[in-house]
Amino acid sequence: MKTFNKNRKKFKEMMFGNQLVNMVVVPDALAAKIAEQAGFQALFVAGYASSADLLGLPDRGVLDFGQQLEQLFRICQTVDIPVFVDADTGYGDVENVKRTVQSFEQAGAVGLFLEDQVWPKRCGHMLGKQLVPTENLVEKIKVAVTTRRNNDFLIMSRTDARQSYGLEEAINRSHQYQAAGADMIFIEAPQSKNELQRIVKEFPNVPLMANMIEGGATPLTSAKELGEMGYRILVHPTDLTYVNAYADRALLNELKSTGKTTHSQKHMIQFSEFNQMVGLDRLNKLDQQYSEKVMQQLLGK
Repeated sequence: MKTFNKNRKKFKEMMFGNQLVNMVVVPDALAAKIAEQAGFQALFVAGYASSADLLGLPDRGVLDFGQQLEQLFRICQTVDIPVFVDADTGYGDVENVKRTVQSFEQAGAVGLFLEDQVWPKRCGHMLGKQLVPTENLVEKIKVAVTTRRNNDFLIMSRTDARQSYGLEEAINRSHQYQAAGADMIFIEAPQSKNELQRIVKEFPNVPLMANMIEGGATPLTSAKELGEMGYRILVHPTDLTYVNAYADRALLNELKSTGKTTHSQKHMIQFSEFNQMVGLDRLNKLDQQYSEKVMQQLLGK
């Protein structure tokens, strides 16, 4: 069984350093493996992608605690880099938050965020969100901080107040969440670069996260620009989910209409390359190392 304290310490150092960490949300274990091989320093497991991958459904509060926990566990077991996780509202009251923090930490996460939406929640860039009173998430953050076993396991607050109540309310809520013990702050869906900059000014010594969704409420901003503003995490929450859906649809349309993959083959990873990517060589070596013949020789038979 893996131990993850080294990753937690590493991630905390990254968050309180001077460089922005460019992270991608991975919808499954295969995507996580590929992202690690591509050189990403840390990964994100989020409800939007998990709901689409596991259920084929939108991020509307359908994905439950157990499904997200299993997805997180699989991904943490697949890679050797830090994995941060979306814990939605904590999946219930403060007792549920305790269970969520304990379980997600045990599964291997380096930290999680908790949000202030009414359950069933919805994606932060969807319309129609409703929020709980500020003190509700304040209590959940206090419980999360006291429940974690390792102080390097980071707790992030997320507020969705910007869309419904404006930026001032989102900032005011986040100050209270910080006072309750949140290590990191996430204000979802700011609507301009000026708002992104304003958030940094309000929280000068706190690691901040920016969320870049194609077609979302926040203007797409480069990693370079966000880093210069002062953000510590840039997350790409939908990219892999959308590109996978696009590729699936293109391939299936071709198969349905022609019965062949003539066009799609040029976009495919080949058999041998894929086997190498997922570690077939390593498993073959283990087979040889622990073959019946080798074991008999070691045992003197």
